[in-house]
Amino acid sequence: MTIQESGTARPAGRPRSEKAEKAIIEATLDLIGEGMGVSELSIEAIASRAGVGKTTIYRRWSNKEDLVVDALSTLKSPLPPLSGTSVREDLIALLDAMRRESGQARSRCVMNIAMSESDRYPRLMERFFKRAVEPRREALRAVIERGVASGELRPDLDVELGMAVLSGTMLWYTKWGPAGDLAPDLAERVVDAALHGLTP
Repeated sequence: MTIQESGTARPAGRPRSEKAEKAIIEATLDLIGEGMGVSELSIEAIASRAGVGKTTIYRRWSNKEDLVVDALSTLKSPLPPLSGTSVREDLIALLDAMRRESGQARSRCVMNIAMSESDRYPRLMERFFKRAVEPRREALRAVIERGVASGELRPDLDVELGMAVLSGTMLWYTKWGPAGDLAPDLAERVVDAALHGLTP
């Protein structure tokens, strides 16, 4: 009797593979979040936490750095859809994505610990920034440049400085702001403060 005839078809391997990958990613983030730096992190520790063998990890990632890049990238949500109706609304959407990503204590902790070792792992951080951070920077730049072209923003605006003011303020809140959840209206307040300026 064949498998098909018995009515007990063999389960597909893909769901199991996805389950293992998720367990490995979560184990990596958990270990970093508990204070284990990238230098201390080992494939053995990740495998033990995830409940898989080391070979299962090496079938998917060639080394620890590749795994950490993928794990950190999962903390970044997809870029939000931008309406294009106004620069203000699009800036709020982009900054609110930063708030949501960093609003969870675990995510903030993991990123802070990982970023603290950027000097020791420049290749890892370079790959992470190219994959997860640069697309957000380019989206922010495009919105500001569009605002300059449309007249919604000053024609003499320094685009890079504008990007730094907006994203830097959000980073300040995520790294050094008050403990607890970030306010739901934080992105809106940051954008409005930047657009209005600091002078009366």
